[in-house]
Amino acid sequence: MTSGIDLGRPTAGDVIDLITDDHRRFERLLSQLRLATADRDAVRQAFAHVLIAHGEAEEELVYPVLRRTAEDVDAHDVEHGKEEHAEGNQALLALLELKGTETKAFTDAAEELSNLIAHHIAEEELSILEPARTETSTKVRYDLGAKWAQRRNELIDAGCGSLDNVRRIVAQAEKEGLLEDAE
Repeated sequence: MTSGIDLGRPTAGDVIDLITDDHRRFERLLSQLRLATADRDAVRQAFAHVLIAHGEAEEELVYPVLRRTAEDVDAHDVEHGKEEHAEGNQALLALLELKGTETKAFTDAAEELSNLIAHHIAEEELSILEPARTETSTKVRYDLGAKWAQRRNELIDAGCGSLDNVRRIVAQAEKEGLLEDAE
């Protein structure tokens, strides 16, 4: 499915550390996506699986708990995080729908995706993850880490980064109004 590219298979840990580890994985994969010598198709497929699994598990399990346990993580932060996930998924879809990987369209789509993901990582780490690190108990963070890792891995195993699934996720985000301002 991913030509041996490391998708990470966490099983336990502090959910904040697991999420930031994935953020560093995103950055490495996006860097590889820009290399002409890389198997760009394999990298974009790997990136799709990790990005979708990460975001879906985060919205399903992590955001609701952090919203309740971290005083400085408010409804606006969570909603904004979901909007940025939707924008990243939309940019991912544009990249996945391209036939070739050696075109200007591919380069432009990869740059757009990289910019959106970099912006989201910076905001999420500052406005959600850092407050949660000090305001959410260690036990809750570790319990949540195991649940998030399990769900993330299940989603990857189910092929969550497939073109059809990414299309479905983006269509759902549009329906929910998460992409209204992204156009």
